[in-house]
Amino acid sequence: MKSLFEGSFPQLIMFDLDGTLVDSVPDLASAIDKTLQSLGLPVVGETNVRLWVGNGASMLVERALKHVSPVIDSSLSGRAYARFLNNYADCLADKSQLYGGVLDALEKLYAREIPMAIVTNKPIAFTHPLLTGLEIAHFFPTVLGGDSLPAKKPDPLPLNTLIEQYGIRPDQALMVGDSVNDILAARAAGCPVIAVPYGYNHGQSIYEAGADKVICDLGELLE
Repeated sequence: MKSLFEGSFPQLIMFDLDGTLVDSVPDLASAIDKTLQSLGLPVVGETNVRLWVGNGASMLVERALKHVSPVIDSSLSGRAYARFLNNYADCLADKSQLYGGVLDALEKLYAREIPMAIVTNKPIAFTHPLLTGLEIAHFFPTVLGGDSLPAKKPDPLPLNTLIEQYGIRPDQALMVGDSVNDILAARAAGCPVIAVPYGYNHGQSIYEAGADKVICDLGELLE
């Protein structure tokens, strides 16, 4: 990471959440399948959900509905989304877990007093409880969800907002994520971006997405 900042560390690291710090698909899939069952529709399973994560909760529900039903009216979409929100709220930290090496990396970055923030497309109502449930909320004094601002990733607004809030230049901040949305947002904001290959980039390889660097373990951020 220091190679991107002239041998030093960034003045702010902005982390994506799902697929970067946390494997949340097991709980998301449970909530999606429970929602579909309640509507008399077939379940889709964890493998499919893993391909659909990354653009927010409403898009996840839409993708699940389109997978099982060729015709979707607005009424069905609305009911499905409302039920999903309730179902996910009940299980969001049941099976979700940090990826290997994440906690150790966060602790070491925190010890170095490097400011860290969350920039996720997940609704903010789910983001805070998940961070708390996984006991990592204290690392992130600033958290932006997908509905915290008028636009979410790949729009650069969340990144620009944090860069301005911390009073730094874009090239002094770092975005860390698992998908092309993170990379596009960082590029538009003018800040470096590091990607991880184990997340949810819609089944596509992150190596060809244009990140400055791809790392397999967040511990490499300390190098």
